Amino acid sequence: MKHYHFIAIGGAVMHNLALALVQKGDSITGSDDEIYEPSRTRLRLAGILPAELGWFPEKIHSGLDGVILGMHARIDNPELIRAQELGIPIYSFPEFIFNQSQSKKRVVIAGSHGKTTITSMILHVLKDQGVDFDYLVGAQIEGFDLMVRLSDAPVIVIEGDEYLTSPIDRTPKFFHYHHEVVLVSGIAWDHFNVFPDFEEYKAQFSRLMEQTPKSGKLIYCASDLLVKEAAEKALTQGQKIPYQAHPAQISNGKTHLKTKQGLVELEIFGEHNLQNLQGALYICEDLGVPAAQFYASIRTFKGAAKRQEILAKNDSGILFRDFAHAPSKLKATVNAVKNQFPDRRLIAVQELHTFSSLNKAFLPNYAHSMAEADVAIVYLNPHAVALKKLELMDEKTLREGFMRADLQVFTESQALKDYLLGLNYQNTNLLLMSSGNYDNLDLAPLKAKFK
Repeated sequence: MKHYHFIAIGGAVMHNLALALVQKGDSITGSDDEIYEPSRTRLRLAGILPAELGWFPEKIHSGLDGVILGMHARIDNPELIRAQELGIPIYSFPEFIFNQSQSKKRVVIAGSHGKTTITSMILHVLKDQGVDFDYLVGAQIEGFDLMVRLSDAPVIVIEGDEYLTSPIDRTPKFFHYHHEVVLVSGIAWDHFNVFPDFEEYKAQFSRLMEQTPKSGKLIYCASDLLVKEAAEKALTQGQKIPYQAHPAQISNGKTHLKTKQGLVELEIFGEHNLQNLQGALYICEDLGVPAAQFYASIRTFKGAAKRQEILAKNDSGILFRDFAHAPSKLKATVNAVKNQFPDRRLIAVQELHTFSSLNKAFLPNYAHSMAEADVAIVYLNPHAVALKKLELMDEKTLREGFMRADLQVFTESQALKDYLLGLNYQNTNLLLMSSGNYDNLDLAPLKAKFK
């Protein structure tokens, strides 16, 4: 049994890793200055919820086998400083995952968009096929209690994020996994606060590709021109395998894969998801799952949480919730819903919530991202803008940025709610897209409109 202490234990991945280590039999302590649900309840039920919020250097002692440092902590965190003084091993969570999986085959799924869905597809198929594997994924998936598993399994599938590793390591997380197989799904400018230069952002993915060992594989989406260019230029002796969208057809609002075994009906849809699925197929085949078995399992995949998630539906309309916030994700999701239901009116609501999306300099990247929506709406909270110390954009600026003269803009959650509840949803789909929650917008009345 090992004893690890978590600095910033309340984070989504951090608390899942802590719970995974408890299941493994390790002794876990932790601290944080804010812990929200569901982290709070899950940590409490596991017996490792900190007794009080805050940072306590006395929790750091020489008996620890290591300290796991979350991105939420600051570089001057008193517990971090104490661990450094005592010479206790300090791991970011990606460094710790690598430390625990050096003897495993490491498969990393990366990309500006699609990585959570691809990882989720792979995990769904492997579990359905009875394969023993470990994993790290960035969202809660149906059928999995945790977002992390560490065991004696011979393989680990990792969602590799390009965001910064920790307060003391300003490099992308995905470098630390030292993959044997890597999949890159797409490159589109994101994390403007960390990578204000797009060339530098793209360079991170090129460096990742070039880490592929001679015995490894680089699987990449050739439909994405930036990925294709980077992969073809990548200086690696590993095998390069391009992929594009899996052949499919749409019939009566359902997508069917075209396979050698015949048509396979899916729960998911959209060109981007057909690309994601093809990448997942190649990974599963590399892990020993034949195509026929992949198809048998993927037909029951319903998607990761908040990815084209159906909140309510009736015969003439669907209420969707999606995590889409970056321009490429937003465009792919809007296009997917409109293409799947071309005869229905599409009302698309986008919350500008992240630093990038609220930044006036980044706004032009959203041009035409909601072009396929019949009604396009943007919501932003002036308080959130002020907290990020950014300039509040007016309606004219937003309409020019999105290249939609009819773009509707809301800055109050209640006003948005009143507007949406006043609409008629006959033969209409409503698509809510955000990495936030529209300032705690109550969705129950909206769901009722689709019953």
